[in-house]
Amino acid sequence: MRAAAGELAGRDMPALPRGAGLAALLRGAAARLLWRLEARRGQLLPWAPVFLSLGIGAYFSLPAEPGPLVLAGLSLLGLALAAGSLRGPVPLRLPATGLGLAAGGVLLAAARAHLVAAPVLAYPAYGPVEGRIIDIDRSFSDQIRLTLDQVALPGITDTPIPARVRVALHGESRGDPADASTDDRATALPEPGSRVRLTARLAPPDGPVEPGGFDFQRLSWFSGLGAVGYSRDPVAVIAPPAGDLWLWAFRARMYLSAAMQAGMSPGQPAAFAAALMTGDRLGVSSATNQALRASNLSHIISISGLHMGLLSGFVFALCRYGLALVPPLALRLNTKKIAAGVALVAATFYMLLAGPDVATRRSYIMAAVILVAVLCDRRALSLRSVAIAALICLALEPESLVEPGFQMSFGATAALIVGFEHWGRHLRRLPGSLRPVAMSVLSSLVAGSATAPIAAAHFNRIAEYGLLANLLSIPVMGILVMPAGVMAAILAPFGMAAPALWVLERGSALILLIAAQVAALQGALVAVPSPPWAVLPLIGIGGAGLMLGGRWLRLAGAAGLAAALVLWAGVERPALLVSGDGTLAGLMTEGGRALSKERGAGFVAQNWLVADGDLAGQAAAFARPAFSGPPGAREAVVAGHRLRIFSGKGAAARAAGACTEGAILVLSERWPGPLKGQPCRILDRSWLRHYGSVALYAEADGLRLVTARALAGKRLWNQRPPRRPRPPDEVEDRLTRGR
Repeated sequence: MRAAAGELAGRDMPALPRGAGLAALLRGAAARLLWRLEARRGQLLPWAPVFLSLGIGAYFSLPAEPGPLVLAGLSLLGLALAAGSLRGPVPLRLPATGLGLAAGGVLLAAARAHLVAAPVLAYPAYGPVEGRIIDIDRSFSDQIRLTLDQVALPGITDTPIPARVRVALHGESRGDPADASTDDRATALPEPGSRVRLTARLAPPDGPVEPGGFDFQRLSWFSGLGAVGYSRDPVAVIAPPAGDLWLWAFRARMYLSAAMQAGMSPGQPAAFAAALMTGDRLGVSSATNQALRASNLSHIISISGLHMGLLSGFVFALCRYGLALVPPLALRLNTKKIAAGVALVAATFYMLLAGPDVATRRSYIMAAVILVAVLCDRRALSLRSVAIAALICLALEPESLVEPGFQMSFGATAALIVGFEHWGRHLRRLPGSLRPVAMSVLSSLVAGSATAPIAAAHFNRIAEYGLLANLLSIPVMGILVMPAGVMAAILAPFGMAAPALWVLERGSALILLIAAQVAALQGALVAVPSPPWAVLPLIGIGGAGLMLGGRWLRLAGAAGLAAALVLWAGVERPALLVSGDGTLAGLMTEGGRALSKERGAGFVAQNWLVADGDLAGQAAAFARPAFSGPPGAREAVVAGHRLRIFSGKGAAARAAGACTEGAILVLSERWPGPLKGQPCRILDRSWLRHYGSVALYAEADGLRLVTARALAGKRLWNQRPPRRPRPPDEVEDRLTRGR
């Protein structure tokens, strides 16, 4: 094939004209480049998901939802490019393929967004809620949450009924498994698949807590969530469990988790071990999660590529070497393919058991592609296998492209393959006793370097000692935890799982000890501000150029990464942030962002501080000097403008007479009069409900106001009309002195 490609290139590639002008030279060079790329078409499969991602990313970056005419035009263009990639002029086939994949990415993402469309609650509501439990999880704020489908809202008829709702359990309804014994845990929460009734406060999913921030509305849209809320009342079971394959697997997961924890000593090691092996994280406390995040080990508790790779690899090795001990079978059968088939079955069962989580499905697809490659006598660990897995993941869930799990998983895998291809020959020169240590250090260093900027961009944190924690923990996972878990599953039907569970518990306790000790080191966490929107695309494209390209593409990739770092270093944080409900404001000062409230709105406050790269809590930010006045009528000065925030009951009445020349008024209630024609700028509840959270930037000619709705655009997931519509004001405005 390579000889044929070389012959094609040598026979048909045009030569550069002699004595021609610069334009002719450039055209000739471009033609030669296209011919060379065409000759290497078979080696360019890893670029396919890159071009598909460009189209998907373009869809999510659009300022408005593309209409039918735009989608029809893209469809025709995609068909024309597909035809050109197959039957067009040879030098243009490869560019046509790339552009066709990009156009297909836009169409794929748009189709997915329309296919997952589900009703969304139109306004906040309080009352009885009925539904079937399809998921039980724990939030980062340590709240147990029930996800319900087949939802009924008795007494509510003037809004669409969501297909799914998620309710956090507070107070008496909590039944916290982290505080309960293993025996009590079974009765603390209803069984998955049960139909339940509870009284809850529900609301439509909120938009970003600040303009350009994480879009929970988009996540909820693709998750099918039409409302979220909380309940303080007990959960009543009104029908026994019933459901499909996923709910059966969910019940099996909870049963196996409880059985595992019953065979171990009560405590966080047992809960952590159950989370590793079954995906049931209900017993893992908030303190444990915080230690894992601070030590960069939170990826361990989420069933992803590490778990799937260790499990399938251990099953593969166990089966293959086990068959090798039986010479009559080893001499007559292809034990490698048998081991790959058994490992594929084990990985499939593990995926069903762990649940339909995005990271779990993605890791299963990657493992399955590798094992199928072994069955087909193809190279298992290669960039082609990673590209095929990425294409499958993007085809099934194009929205996963903008999630940190997808970016970190495939970034780390591609970096490891490229890194070991480059450094593998150097590792062979080391003594055999040093190779495992060198491989462990190299893999942690390469994977950490590939994922660190992505994790910092999404989570605003850099774990300074993450490499150390991973070097100490990953061998424990591979040598003790995962083998012990597999052996416990094999021996459990015979009642002999106790020794394996003991090893599993001790290995889990050791990992938690490492996490706690590393997290306690001084400077373990370094906060970084949120980057501009262009940083992550530059990191992705630049990283692809570095890993997949030739000399010139590697240089371009390095330049893209450098540009991303320059943009990130010069990021400007807003001078003032206002929450979408008008109850909280944050003013940037020399000592960090000062908040207008000491308690309440903790989620919004913490997200603002994290995006600033600030490790302070809400109480500490409230203590910073900036605001004055009583709790319901706070005041401050921002860029020469008087800012007044009126919140709580009677906010509109307290705001009477406060609209002075050039002032900015924020109200958690509706302003009784018109918004236009006032001497001040008024951001009341109705205006904020329509435009979302607000950011104000100090500039030479005044304050520039940007809303969350302006940056998010008019998309399917945020087209929820306000409960009481009001004619909209301008989306962006410049507030100048004297206006």
